[in-house]
Amino acid sequence: MPTLPNTDSLFRPFELKSLKLKNRIVMAPMTRVFSPEGIPGPDVAAYYRRRAENEVGLILSEGTVVDRPASRNEAGIPFFHGADALAGWADVINGVHAAGGKMGPQIWHTGATRGMFGWTPEAPVESPSGLNAPGDPNGVAMSDEDIADTIAAFAKAAADAKRLGFDVVEIHGAHGYLIDQFFWHATNQRDDRYGGASLKERSRFAAEVVAATRAAVGPDYPLLMRLSQWKQQDFEVRLATTPGEMEDWLMPLKDAGVDIFHCSQRRFWEPEFPEIDGEEGLNFAGWAKKLTGAATISVGSVGLSGEFMAAFGGETSSPVGLDGLVRRMEAGEFDLIAVGRAILGDPQWVTKIRTGSADDLKAFDPASLAELV
Repeated sequence: MPTLPNTDSLFRPFELKSLKLKNRIVMAPMTRVFSPEGIPGPDVAAYYRRRAENEVGLILSEGTVVDRPASRNEAGIPFFHGADALAGWADVINGVHAAGGKMGPQIWHTGATRGMFGWTPEAPVESPSGLNAPGDPNGVAMSDEDIADTIAAFAKAAADAKRLGFDVVEIHGAHGYLIDQFFWHATNQRDDRYGGASLKERSRFAAEVVAATRAAVGPDYPLLMRLSQWKQQDFEVRLATTPGEMEDWLMPLKDAGVDIFHCSQRRFWEPEFPEIDGEEGLNFAGWAKKLTGAATISVGSVGLSGEFMAAFGGETSSPVGLDGLVRRMEAGEFDLIAVGRAILGDPQWVTKIRTGSADDLKAFDPASLAELV
């Protein structure tokens, strides 16, 4: 088992607008597909409550889809719309709050991506240009009306999150799903105002989603957005190849109302622009914070030896030390750290880190993906 460093930097409080966290550790959003008919049940509520009981600073839910005919690509993905689903989410947040936790839903539209298990929605899937990836057509290109209705659906979901008592809301703009398909030139071939040759131009749809969401929740409610360079369709893709391009991408989103950028990497320790600041340079979250001044969350294979996509191929991961994470946190490179599989497989992971119980840390078993531990 690894030796744990002094982790005090992970357990400093964090405050932003109405959000007050007891530590810097975030449960990363992870798709679980355990919500029949889109409705989260008592098992889902208990799953999140266990993390709140074990000191997770901020819980971000699995992706929950907005009210569009084909906004999800798996049958068990939960809705964040409709009376029954929202009643289920009310039970979730009430349980988390009763355990002393903080939580926000991640609101999502899967766009033209395909699910892993062969399920397809009844309505045609929608995306900027009817493309899942280069040379991979799927579904239909969105009309102006489709775009307007989708923007409104994100805003409505966020308003419902605030009404139900969630502490924050996060917009999913990463990993090759709908919003990210607008960012990516390979899947956004539009010649209207939602397309364009530059990343800044292709950020218009996302900025309008953010602005509508901000208007729906008001100025003091914390709004997060998850972003990534990589896509599930192509791990090597980079939207922004220079700091200037990254600034052009992120600043319109900040100006529209994003408070915290959740910067997804497959490995959090990898530098974003090593040609500028070397192999120990700032990661994605570090550069996002430097360029925009916004708070950031880093994420990517925290506490485990293998990266998360390998888990879907059945690869186990062993616990590893947190020295690199602590060093970056102490330097103020980013503000919060999201932990995925380590917390998915062990609800007590945060408590074990705080108490220095390294011998009790668990390896990640991909079998835990098939149950709500």
